[in-house]
Amino acid sequence: MEKVNVRLRPIVSNINLPTVIKTAILPGDSMESLFIATQVGEIFYVRSGNIKLFLDIRQRIIELGTNGGYDERGLLGLAFHPDFYNNGLFYLHYTLAGTQGPGALSGSFLPNPCNPNTLNLKWNNRETNYDHIDTVEEWILLPNGQVQRRRVLLNLRRPFMNHNGVNSLNFSPETGKLVLTTGDGGSGYDPFNLSQDIMEVAGKIIEIDVGMNTFMENPTAVTRFNELPATIYRALSVIAKGVRNIPGIAFQRYYNQYIKYVGNVGQDLVESIFSFVYYTPLPVTEIIQASSQDREPNHEALVNLGWRGWEGNLPTTVIRDCSANSTLTEETIAYFNEAIGTSSNRIHPLTCYYHIDSRPDKFSGSALTAVQPYMGSEISDLTGCVVFTDFVSKGSRPPARGALAYTKIRTDCKENDYGIIEPDYNFGNHSAYYVSLGTNLNQSRLYLGVYGSANVTNFNQGTIFEIVK
Repeated sequence: MEKVNVRLRPIVSNINLPTVIKTAILPGDSMESLFIATQVGEIFYVRSGNIKLFLDIRQRIIELGTNGGYDERGLLGLAFHPDFYNNGLFYLHYTLAGTQGPGALSGSFLPNPCNPNTLNLKWNNRETNYDHIDTVEEWILLPNGQVQRRRVLLNLRRPFMNHNGVNSLNFSPETGKLVLTTGDGGSGYDPFNLSQDIMEVAGKIIEIDVGMNTFMENPTAVTRFNELPATIYRALSVIAKGVRNIPGIAFQRYYNQYIKYVGNVGQDLVESIFSFVYYTPLPVTEIIQASSQDREPNHEALVNLGWRGWEGNLPTTVIRDCSANSTLTEETIAYFNEAIGTSSNRIHPLTCYYHIDSRPDKFSGSALTAVQPYMGSEISDLTGCVVFTDFVSKGSRPPARGALAYTKIRTDCKENDYGIIEPDYNFGNHSAYYVSLGTNLNQSRLYLGVYGSANVTNFNQGTIFEIVK
């Protein structure tokens, strides 16, 4: 696919790491404002070139960067109710202050196909062996301009620091429900295989019916659906499983339907973008009822991204250096039986890119950070395409540079190639990690979030750009 050249137009500079970029129309207003959520807990909005603070919940966020600066916790999701203009409702996903735990494992994890004990670990003593608690909450913008929290929808106990999702809350234009995209709980290789276990909250895409009354003063933090009170789980359905870590879900109108796009962040080899139109949600009520009757719910109809047996379009692999030849590596299938077991009912990626790729006009990636469709006409080469970002290209020499790329939609469900988007912008000697991507309401504009450091504790190094022709 051909390289597409674009320009980056700075909109906001010197902000903290931006995790969410989207637009909304404020109640009583006549035009869209650009909203930016930062990982440390601020939400700003930009209107007519002026930036203002919408909400500051930094005191509610867990202390970030305690393990050297890099962190995947914080303010991770922001979504506005479809009727936000009239009701002022919006939703947040963030990591609660004061919930730091020791983690689910005492050390790092690496599966060993020669040792079955490493392939079937159990997450024991979950009430004490966890890293943190994430919350999903409903907030309201009152007519007097004040903002307040209304209710807690979910409190989730997470085993590790990483794989909590990012840009994790979005409303479905099809169902009007809130969609939560999270990850498998972290570490690496999904040690407890939470992503394929239908009772586990981790590793799923979940619909939440916010129209249902689920009010509870302080819901218990849970890890499994059957730990939830009935008032909460009745509002939940599972859309997909087999998730490693997802940077949000995006919807693209296609005639009278919507194509859904999700990315799955890879382990060691490959980053993947998936698309699907049809899905059969599985109500959590059915999951719990089946469990009480000692039977399996029918979850074969769920969208299955294949993790942990599959990493995108490749079987999940353990990589070791070859002792006899330092220029080579040994790749061994980590979970052979799981790769076979999920081979027929998983969906295949729309496109993939790899951590090592020497082909011309490709790049070696590290971690997918965003996926968004573009329906505008200004950048005609990208009209109708799916744009995605990578945190930092492995092929870039210091200072670090992220990667921007695109692929085209396919209705035949076959895997597609991708092309590079080349920004004409001089970052100078500063690092430029591509951490987020957003659009306006009709997807005619693209916004890129760039950070000057890989560490959230290096403050005020963020810039929001509009991608223009």
